[in-house]
Amino acid sequence: MVITVVYDNNPFDKELETGWGFSCLLSGFEKTILFDTGPDGPSLLRNMQKLTIAPESIDVVVLSHIHNDHTGGLQSLLQKNPDVCLYLPKPFPQEFKDNIRAHRAKTVELEQAFEICSNVYSTGRLGKRIKEQALAVRTNRGLVVITGCAHPGIVKIVNKAKDLLRDDIFLVMGGFHLEWTLTGKIEKIVSAFRRLNVQYAAPCHCTGQKAKGLFEKHFREKYINLGAGKVIITADLK
Repeated sequence: MVITVVYDNNPFDKELETGWGFSCLLSGFEKTILFDTGPDGPSLLRNMQKLTIAPESIDVVVLSHIHNDHTGGLQSLLQKNPDVCLYLPKPFPQEFKDNIRAHRAKTVELEQAFEICSNVYSTGRLGKRIKEQALAVRTNRGLVVITGCAHPGIVKIVNKAKDLLRDDIFLVMGGFHLEWTLTGKIEKIVSAFRRLNVQYAAPCHCTGQKAKGLFEKHFREKYINLGAGKVIITADLK
């Protein structure tokens, strides 16, 4: 399994553009999956070009939730590759769905957990106010959980993935939505990760520098510094 951070507000590869948003590519499965599309198409496509990712190579696009920093690049991607299969939470606005169908892209609206392809699952729609889905990926090292913003709560999402696939959690990565969270609450979330026996933590996007620092303090060598251009190969993690 290879995960490439295509877009993020945290820098890693200085050649790539950064801004408030998130997108990552999953490869090594029967289908190549883009999870979220960042805030705008031109930046997404330029970063993909620098990473030598051809838009036509993408089979599936999964959108975590409706916010523009995760969906803004979709229209430009569909102009390059309208043959993708798009998975999105069912409560997305009808206008958004109509714009997708104008490109003739296949759309699958999800409420419940769903197997997107072998070993890759949507958690299904979570949350009350902001409806969001995450990815749970089965590997021979355990589960990899990938979040967009974790509006429903990062611990709830990890618990959902664990209950869904009945396996240990190897890596949790993506936006943890802790930018404005008090230190004490962040410490409780880190403790919950420990109780859940999460092996690696890789927070980015809306996690915030304070929370990232606390995860790094507690996870030490098993903290992964994420940013635009970072590539994670799960087989290389000790």
